[in-house]
Amino acid sequence: MAYRDYRHFLEFLESKGELKRITEEVSPYLEITEITDRVVKKGGPALLFENVVGPTHRTSSPNPQSAVQRNPSIHPAERPTDRRKYDFPVAINTMATRQRMSWALSCDDFEEHAGRIAELLKPELPKGPVEALKKLPWLLGELKNIPPKEVSKAPCQEIVWQGSDIDLRKLPVLTCWPEDGGPFVTLPLVFTHDPNTGKRNVGMYRVQIHDEKTCGMHWQMHKTGARQMEDAAAKKQNLEVAIVLGGDPVYNFSAISPLPPGIDEMLFAGFLRKQRVETVKCKTVDVMVPADAEIVIEGYVDPSEKRLEGPFGDHTGYYSLAEDFPVLHVTAITMRDKAIYPATIVGQPPMEDGWMGKAVERIFMPMIQLSVPEIIDMNLPVEATFHNMAFVSIKKKYPGHAYKVMNAVWGLGGLSFTKFVFIFDEDCNVQDIGECLFRIGANCDPSRDTLMNKGPVDQLDHASIAEGFGGKIGFDCTHKWPGENGFSRPYPKLITMADDVVAKVDSMWNRLGL
Repeated sequence: MAYRDYRHFLEFLESKGELKRITEEVSPYLEITEITDRVVKKGGPALLFENVVGPTHRTSSPNPQSAVQRNPSIHPAERPTDRRKYDFPVAINTMATRQRMSWALSCDDFEEHAGRIAELLKPELPKGPVEALKKLPWLLGELKNIPPKEVSKAPCQEIVWQGSDIDLRKLPVLTCWPEDGGPFVTLPLVFTHDPNTGKRNVGMYRVQIHDEKTCGMHWQMHKTGARQMEDAAAKKQNLEVAIVLGGDPVYNFSAISPLPPGIDEMLFAGFLRKQRVETVKCKTVDVMVPADAEIVIEGYVDPSEKRLEGPFGDHTGYYSLAEDFPVLHVTAITMRDKAIYPATIVGQPPMEDGWMGKAVERIFMPMIQLSVPEIIDMNLPVEATFHNMAFVSIKKKYPGHAYKVMNAVWGLGGLSFTKFVFIFDEDCNVQDIGECLFRIGANCDPSRDTLMNKGPVDQLDHASIAEGFGGKIGFDCTHKWPGENGFSRPYPKLITMADDVVAKVDSMWNRLGL
């Protein structure tokens, strides 16, 4: 089912016993993070903090030359003492299990969407008009509710702050970790339009609160937002931006999805939720946003202006360093009556973003297999923060096939950031890390079965050769064929039990009492 809005999703989680209301006074400065970190690591419920009381935001210093800003290692970690009662409850950890992530995508298990995509991607032509007519109703049912629908009035604009009313510090934005450069919006949907084509882009980029009317836009070098800002600069234009919080949780997934160029994220959201996304025009910028959002921050970025952003305790498990990034000037903040502030935290895995990444891996597997059909399965381990490592099983067809697949992986969109690629035979369950480690040790000779490469890596990778550029390595962990890469000895057989014995023991297992 499609959720009416974010609060409908929270109500659903509560009805399933998957949401815990917290009435204790809790601060958005570090305390919510510490509570959530403990809960997420034990697979606990979604949390709704109803009594958020804490310090006013310690925002960035207005002096860009200050020692604090230019040397993050001496960033003050003292706890602010002035406190305020926030008008917004904070919801967090809402997608931090496989089940809740699946429910967020309007299904019982997110593999269902992989099946839908696989069906759409089937290259076979119908075998005659009868088969085509049988398939037509299903195809129309999948596609008819995809396009977004524009509305003139929306819940997300029930309250409007403009002019002197604008104050980002009234939002309970989390300061997650002691050395963070300030409070960060951690679950934002950033809406922009291409200055050349007008096409919409929705990304998830962290947003640091600088002061009551400005915030940082963390557009990394490989991201679409950065490209659009460059195009706006070439036209000597500002880039209009809307930051959306809340709405149907499927929007969050659409924003992080590796969609093919030209596929609109709200179009994809409509496909996932099987219902059109209603959008409304912002009050002060020419940007369309989901009508069911909780909070919308409107503004513009001047491409010529940058300000120090960070440090930030990131998904890498380390603090990403402070750097200059674009600045959003806020022109309006709109919201629902009694709006809820949605958030997440990142840090040493496992975290909530691990399940978001795992859903991306599983749902987009059919598209990966369309490009590299010999791939049987893939596992991007949460412990390696996804983009760092890939376990891949293939149907091996010829000597050296593993190397072909390594290079293919490094040429596939976001997978190009993968630093370590391990290739296994099709009979290896790559979802079982123990089995993968066994195959690595058993089948890989480091002097023979490795491929070194270089290319783009995550801009936040602190271990790389340079920012956004680094080394990669692939490991051939398949059984070697005669003569493959200099292998001249007979390859031994994997130990397995006889099928008839397995079947016999299966039939008596329940009687054994084991």
